[in-house]
Amino acid sequence: MKLRQRLENLPVGRKLLLALLVLLAAVLLVSNLTFISAAYWISRQSVAPQAMHTLGELFATEELSSRALSSPEAASELLRRLDGYAPLRAAVIYDRDGNSLAQLQQGERLRLPERIDKVADWRAGEIRANLLVRLPQADGSAGHLLMVASSELPGAFYTGTLTASLAILVASLLLWILVARQIRQLITRPIRDLEALSRQVTREEDYSLRAKPGNQDEIGRLADAFNTMLSRMEAREQQLKRARDDAQEAFDHAQGLAEETRHSNRKLELEVQVRSKIEQKLTGFQKYLNSIIDSMPSALIALDEQLYVTQWNQEASALSGTPLDDALNQPVFVAFEPLKPFLTQIRRSSEQHVVEKIEKVTWLRNDEPHHYALTCYPLTGGGGRGVVIRIDDITQRINMEEMMVQSEKMLSVGSLAAGMAHEINNPLGAILHNAQNIRRRLSAELERNREAAEETGVRLEAVNQYLQRREVPQLLDGIQQAGSRAAKIVSHMLSFSRMSNRQLADCHLPVLIDQALEIAGNDFALMEGFDFKAIDIVRDFDPRVDRVPCIGNELEQVLLNLLKNAAQAIHAHHSGEPGQIILRTRLNPPWAEIQVEDNGGGIPENVRKRIFEPFFTTKEVGQGTGLGLSVSYFIITNNHQGQMEVQCQPGHGTTFTLRLPLSSPVEPTAT
Repeated sequence: MKLRQRLENLPVGRKLLLALLVLLAAVLLVSNLTFISAAYWISRQSVAPQAMHTLGELFATEELSSRALSSPEAASELLRRLDGYAPLRAAVIYDRDGNSLAQLQQGERLRLPERIDKVADWRAGEIRANLLVRLPQADGSAGHLLMVASSELPGAFYTGTLTASLAILVASLLLWILVARQIRQLITRPIRDLEALSRQVTREEDYSLRAKPGNQDEIGRLADAFNTMLSRMEAREQQLKRARDDAQEAFDHAQGLAEETRHSNRKLELEVQVRSKIEQKLTGFQKYLNSIIDSMPSALIALDEQLYVTQWNQEASALSGTPLDDALNQPVFVAFEPLKPFLTQIRRSSEQHVVEKIEKVTWLRNDEPHHYALTCYPLTGGGGRGVVIRIDDITQRINMEEMMVQSEKMLSVGSLAAGMAHEINNPLGAILHNAQNIRRRLSAELERNREAAEETGVRLEAVNQYLQRREVPQLLDGIQQAGSRAAKIVSHMLSFSRMSNRQLADCHLPVLIDQALEIAGNDFALMEGFDFKAIDIVRDFDPRVDRVPCIGNELEQVLLNLLKNAAQAIHAHHSGEPGQIILRTRLNPPWAEIQVEDNGGGIPENVRKRIFEPFFTTKEVGQGTGLGLSVSYFIITNNHQGQMEVQCQPGHGTTFTLRLPLSSPVEPTAT
């Protein structure tokens, strides 16, 4: 057992005596230490320094000074006369040159400075009392005497102090014994008497016993409280006896009624059994009904006529974030706050017994917008008024409808693209052919050109110089470039109008992206009025995405179109920050993803919904055909069986995502 536990288990009287003893010992110890410390300080600060000053004045007389410095033997003889001075610890005499002439050591030898010029440094680190005395000479020179005094007290002081301490200790013990007898009589005895009375009451169960009245202290008040407790226990025992008698009488009367009750219980047991079976069936039916309701993919909420929730399935908890226990018996606009704007329709359905429908509501779920359809059905029958709200998630349906509309638009433009392509090809071929013939007929290398120039009296070199001066060859280059661009558009329109019969091949995706970047840089620097190479291109390629089955030139065409749109968006944004395009590749089985992200101005929501529509463009007339993204969408979704989507935030850029299958799709077999 630990010392603390033993002290805590001691009787109260012993605890007081022990505390008193510790207090006396502490007072005695502190008194002795204080007395010794004061005597030591007085000896150090007063007695020893005064004695050394008296000795110094005696040695400073011219007679003793001359005899002390006359020779080392005379100096030693004078120092030996100081042996009778007990506090003196050491002394040294320095001659006229400052050298040590003689030393006196008492007790353990001290290290004293050998020269007078080192005394100052030595005194700075010495804790003992010391005195440096000048010894004058008749010729005006002087020696020095250094004395070091001990701060120790004499042995008689310690002996006297110990004797006085023992006398005080004996007197304290006698006083402690006297106090102990008084504590035992005044504190311990009343407590033991009260303890004995308590044990007697417990043993005999006699609550008429009482403790003797004591003093008006805590022990006396404890005895009074104990007597009060015994009085109340005695009264309570009498009450219990009376209650026991009454209970016995009631028990006898109850036995008479028990027989009558047994007959009634037999009838009730049969009824309870029947009702128990009915309740089990109802409970099972309720669980079955709750299971059906919770299994519904739609959120189902039942309300009473006050629009308080009475039924709440799991989908409603998932949609609202409110558990079933928190939703029951709560107003619907509290349990499901997004329904608050539709309280008018809900209340009209309940009061007028009509079905109310809200076709489309958009709420956030997991930080993503979802579309829901709300239907309110009034309760009919004898169950009272109320309404049932069904909330259906129609996000997939709406997305499917948008995809169907997009597909219909893409199909409708196919026939138009085919007809336009055939109509454009003929004049386009004539333009390109005539531009080439003009270059040939201006060439000085052809004989017929030189003959025609001589017949008309015109030098062919002068004609070419005129044309160069008027930049006609540049105009011809522009005609050819525009014709080539129109030919590409016609080719894209023809590809858009019919199913591609090109074969998929494994292409090195990073190399394909780099080729598209190189073409974009060479094209935009000359054609768009800004330098594409000034845009910061960040490549974030996943090393797991290397080769992907695709049609290389078509995928390059899509990437080139996305890069062009990103560069134009950055150029039109004018945000002040450097333009940046991030190209990413990610492995997302079963897809290989390509992302093209820019920090341009983004796309408004009304434009984003129509961005893949054919001939839809936000550019000025003559600057865009509106076919670039629609053709790109067709190439990815139709020719590659992939996906193409766009995420944008107005003012913070746009991200296009291309998803290509990692394995080549199986072409359907013709039947």
